[in-house]
Amino acid sequence: MPTPTVSKAGAGGSQALPLLLTTLSLPQAPPGTEARALLVALAALAEDNAAFFGRSATAAGRRVGAACVALGEQAQALGPALAPLGRAMASFDLDAATPGNGYRSLAQAVAACAAHAVHKSRYVAAHRRSPFFRAGHNAAELEAYGAALTQLRALLYLAQRLLAQHPPGCLFPELPSAETPATTTANGASAGPGLTELMLREYSTMHKGCFYGRCLGFQFTPSIRPFLQTIAISLVSFGENYRPDDLGLGVAAGSLLTSGKFAVDPELRGAEFERITQNLDVHFWKSFWNLTETQLLASVAGLASSPVRVSRALTVPPEPLELPLAADPTRCITITPPVAHTGPGPVHLRLLSAELREGQDSKALLALAGPEGAAGLGLGLGLGLGLERWRRGRPAPRSPALLLHFHGGGFVAQTSRSHEPYLRSWAHALGAPVLSVDYALAPEAPFPRALEECFYAYCWALRHAALLGWTGQRVCLAGDSAGGNLCLAVALRAAAAGVRAPDAVLAAYPVTLVQAAPSPSRLLALLDPLLPLGVLCQCLSAYAGTVPARCPPPGRAAEGAVALGGAPGAPPERALLLRASAWLGALLEGAGRRHGSTATPPGDATPAWHQLLLLPAARLLGGRGPPAPAGAAQPSASESVPEVPPAGPRSTGRSHTYQDPGPPPGSDPPGTASMGALEYPDGFEPLRSRYPAAPVPLDLSPLGRNPYMSPLLAPDSMLCTLPPLHIVACALDPMLDDAVMLARRLRALGRPVTLRVVPDLPHGFLSLSQLCRETREATALCTRILQDMLAPPPAPGSPPVGPTAPRRHRARRRASTPGAPPAPGAAPRRASAPAVSHPREPKPAPPTPPPATPQGEGRGKRVGARS
Repeated sequence: MPTPTVSKAGAGGSQALPLLLTTLSLPQAPPGTEARALLVALAALAEDNAAFFGRSATAAGRRVGAACVALGEQAQALGPALAPLGRAMASFDLDAATPGNGYRSLAQAVAACAAHAVHKSRYVAAHRRSPFFRAGHNAAELEAYGAALTQLRALLYLAQRLLAQHPPGCLFPELPSAETPATTTANGASAGPGLTELMLREYSTMHKGCFYGRCLGFQFTPSIRPFLQTIAISLVSFGENYRPDDLGLGVAAGSLLTSGKFAVDPELRGAEFERITQNLDVHFWKSFWNLTETQLLASVAGLASSPVRVSRALTVPPEPLELPLAADPTRCITITPPVAHTGPGPVHLRLLSAELREGQDSKALLALAGPEGAAGLGLGLGLGLGLERWRRGRPAPRSPALLLHFHGGGFVAQTSRSHEPYLRSWAHALGAPVLSVDYALAPEAPFPRALEECFYAYCWALRHAALLGWTGQRVCLAGDSAGGNLCLAVALRAAAAGVRAPDAVLAAYPVTLVQAAPSPSRLLALLDPLLPLGVLCQCLSAYAGTVPARCPPPGRAAEGAVALGGAPGAPPERALLLRASAWLGALLEGAGRRHGSTATPPGDATPAWHQLLLLPAARLLGGRGPPAPAGAAQPSASESVPEVPPAGPRSTGRSHTYQDPGPPPGSDPPGTASMGALEYPDGFEPLRSRYPAAPVPLDLSPLGRNPYMSPLLAPDSMLCTLPPLHIVACALDPMLDDAVMLARRLRALGRPVTLRVVPDLPHGFLSLSQLCRETREATALCTRILQDMLAPPPAPGSPPVGPTAPRRHRARRRASTPGAPPAPGAAPRRASAPAVSHPREPKPAPPTPPPATPQGEGRGKRVGARS
């Protein structure tokens, strides 16, 4: 291996990784060479610094020397641990043009951590003789990266075990599916529950705080690290003030008073972050993520996003729908409304359109809009602009395409409101309506309720094309994270029901295996601040129905009370502070309450603010939340799709929760071969958490193997029915292997599939689209894919159409900017905005829609007449 040459770097820690990676003088080398070269440089620098500070007479200087010695030891050991992965990682890529899998991601994480450690070591070597050198601060920095490298070394050993036990070319163990009940490896040995329990055992006992303190987000692009630090500070402050019976802005307001200590003390922040991920349940994460749904934050995000002329919330009543069969349009199938768990209920949608189109101002659609939706016909800012203002001109013709969107949020949190900023930009760039589904959330409504509502919304859009402002020519699905899973499930169910299939699907960083199955990329959850493994397992278990709704585990309420200062004898100032926080939250939410909106999703039972202020302090500190509404288990939504199980996952069969009881006194330390599976090299032991092992759910019921819940486990006959699929994944996302393995399966079946792997960004970058240049570029990539998906296929014999749509869109935006000169080739502005002609719409009449559309338009008009 050639010797790396590292040029001199400045003191800016945020720029360490790209600077060091670009200044390494290395030729084209096999995978993992960058990480090994950085480790060689780190070992040399650590040896030099350790020799200098070994002669120090101060305790802080000797502490720096000890940290350098530990860094050198880890740098020398990480190279051999990385070598087996470097030799095998290329064989797990989708193809040579699409490098990306969990083994590559682990190597990249090691390279990033080593680059930061090299930068800090070089800073210490350059300033160690200065009288202003802060030995204690630099010792803490070196110790943090030493601990991070130690834990990454443990992950590399776990990845080696996965590499040895997984089937060839597979990133997951061969889990049982609907067709393969057995679980064996290529060698015939068992590889399912035993390997899964081993990985979860190691995760639940390993130290994680080092990744959430000084090293927070080291693996991502430097421009996103300040945002991650803000999120971490907000999370730990929210967790310190969290109460199960208060899910509003009161906790958020109280956390502002205690966030300062976590901002100035990275070690305290990391320890508290680890405690939260170890102890708090899915209801805490649901409450924290739903802060983005509050009226205040939603209004701020709306002001910062592109305005749209139609932003309307719709409530579709639960009525049966009739759609023609795709194979025989003369025959129809009845689609029943969602009934799982809570019985028939309405489906909530949000319609976004950059311009008002025919049908979007019809009486039939206005009858489906609530107070918020009725005010949403305007600039999309909730300003209540009247309908007459936009009727000065004629509505634009119907769009030939529609985008149906399913939002992310781990199946447990968020709605279309928090995803509206990038949906608005899509509505502008695509020139087509965007219909987003606010499906029911777990654990109150587990599988298959969300799938039933999304499938019903898809069928309703096909049935009522005229109301949505589209001709029915093309319809595509798009979703991120959990929404990507629902996109795949809806496409599979449409094929099983025999109705028209979507023309294409875009799945951004989707979860395709709703099980606690180990994979190389899921090992990254140990260091991911946005998607820790414990949180991931809780969300997946909530969707599978193994987490009770609004029922904390025994003792959890008392534990939360003690953490909040609610123990017997607590000072009364604590209760006063909580009441003041609730009052401040009431003020922040007042505007939203007056307009009839709510900060929580439909179905959340939270006490009103005026009632919360009157609750006694003991109720605030330790009381349980209101009980969840009882709902009887119902059969599946449609008898035409037999693969969907009956809605009763409250009884989950062979489902249990794994919790490591800890080693008995006098036994071997955890991590050795006590389970007969994993043996670390002699002398090495990963750092262990000081908190009790977290209970990690293990879903072993047949429900987790349902192909509509885990599309990766669908049989080949079902996967062959998927439309063209476009996947956008993140290289450092714990869900990367989910996307890679699904793309590999579809490629092997000869199905059209594309995979784009975005570097250096975390899970959920679409919600951060305006944060930095890298997230804007990744969002623009998704936009270009959607433009290709929604573009009508070229006519036979016609020349290919160039990328004219984006240029027209930019011209319209420049022309609509007040005071901006018209763009070259742009149409002149007119006095009435709705009367502007649209170059995308052809002069002749639109083409004849598919068989389902005429029937849908006719019925849509009759519904409008009846209303």
